[in-house]
Amino acid sequence: MSRIRTTWRTSRTAGLAALAATGALILAGCSGSDAKDGTSASGGGTDRGPITFAVGKDTSGALQKQVDAWNAAHPSEKVTLNELPAAADAQLQQLQQNAQVKSSAFSVLGLDVTWTSAFAANRWIDPIPASTSTSGLLPAAVESAKYRGTLYSVPWQTNGGLLFYRSDLLTAAGIKSPPTTWREMQADCAKIKAQPQAKKAACYAGQFDKYEGLVVNFSEAVQSSGGHVFDANGKPTVDTPQAKTALTWMADAFKDGTIPHEDLTYQEENGRQAFQSGKVIFMRNWPYVWDLANKTDGSSKVTGKFDVAPLPGLDSTGSSTLGGYNLAVSSFTKHKTTARDFITYLTSDRSERANLLAASTAPTRTALYQDPALQKKFPYLAGLKKSLDTAVARPQAVRYGDVSAAIQDAVYPVLSGRTDPATALASLQDKLTQLTSQP
Repeated sequence: MSRIRTTWRTSRTAGLAALAATGALILAGCSGSDAKDGTSASGGGTDRGPITFAVGKDTSGALQKQVDAWNAAHPSEKVTLNELPAAADAQLQQLQQNAQVKSSAFSVLGLDVTWTSAFAANRWIDPIPASTSTSGLLPAAVESAKYRGTLYSVPWQTNGGLLFYRSDLLTAAGIKSPPTTWREMQADCAKIKAQPQAKKAACYAGQFDKYEGLVVNFSEAVQSSGGHVFDANGKPTVDTPQAKTALTWMADAFKDGTIPHEDLTYQEENGRQAFQSGKVIFMRNWPYVWDLANKTDGSSKVTGKFDVAPLPGLDSTGSSTLGGYNLAVSSFTKHKTTARDFITYLTSDRSERANLLAASTAPTRTALYQDPALQKKFPYLAGLKKSLDTAVARPQAVRYGDVSAAIQDAVYPVLSGRTDPATALASLQDKLTQLTSQP
């Protein structure tokens, strides 16, 4: 997930109040919390006591509120929040270094959805007990928490890519609905740019800098062309007609100006800033953009002038790459029962609802997307749910960092016009085969 946002970086004062108010209710449903003798209600043993929660930096303050509520109810099992750097690669480095020396300093680990396999394969995290229910959780999120069919973490926060679009410009051009295919999007751009108010606007922005975001955008293009970067058995499948179609479309979009040349340096924030300054008609990004682009403090020129839809694809609606965080128990922590109960607390329905209200964090529980009150407050939930229903997790590769780097090295030169799709994909197929065949 290097540098990919798996939480939405907004803060809601009212939501934080709601989080505090619901804390006691959440704790009441936490497994084992009523045990008086130090044993778990689920029979997990006597390994209770203080723990540490290691996770990427929380800019909203909502997570600390939840930790405080837990600590107030569990004075002998207090949780210390250890906030790691905001950048995902720096988070991963610290988590790996801690695990490699078998340190008990971290108890509950906040893992990006791409990291579970590596931590499980190295036996740095424990399998989740078979009695743990995944009912009501998003299926794609559950799959991201598994390694070789076994659940090693619990889905906590999720994320899916969305198409942000200027609804005001579509209406002015007589376009009644957002595009579902790439061809429709390009045709819509031509109509919109014929209007004086959009003459200088770029058609589309994504994340095409040479970093993890490029892997996400490439994967989505391949999936949206009917292909897969990896098949169901974890074998690379990039030297295929579908992948060639996807990469060719991406390269051609840069050549014909559908995607501006400067997008080769765009990460999430570059795209968001371009969109909310009125420079882009369509943009692929994560849902955190919604609140920021709707701010009324003058920082956004598109407040109330945009909407979201599922990503477009080759012949129909496209497919998002799955983002998010899962929670796992360190194999080296001394108080595993407390760690498991804390995960149950953080991933409960009430807790995830409170997170959504406080920090716009995408829940992993499907019922929350169907709640009328939440839909009214967060009108993008329906579109996000559609995106998540078809979202595809990145490969569950033990050497995911190397896999990501190989994809970046192959795709970026094509987009910048230095090589052709067929040559790049044939070479990438060989490289990925080597990487995934090694232990």
